[in-house]
Amino acid sequence: MDNKQKKLKPGVGVSKKENESVGSLSRRFFQKVRKSGVLVEARKRQYKRQNKNRRAMRASALVREQRKKEYNKLRKWGKVK
Repeated sequence: MDNKQKKLKPGVGVSKKENESVGSLSRRFFQKVRKSGVLVEARKRQYKRQNKNRRAMRASALVREQRKKEYNKLRKWGKVK
């Protein structure tokens, strides 16, 4: 079993018991979802970015450096406060 398979969890489900109200069924379902941690995991992954590779990091560093030089030049000329 590799790492990806360990992280994946099967779906959460409940079946309606005899004479069970919809409210109690939904309450039981949401309780099961909360205990499983699926929702917490999904919220964690929602905004996670992948790390940039080395080439992309260098490229963005060069762009930052170029923008900084341009800004300092404009500041020196009095075009930017």
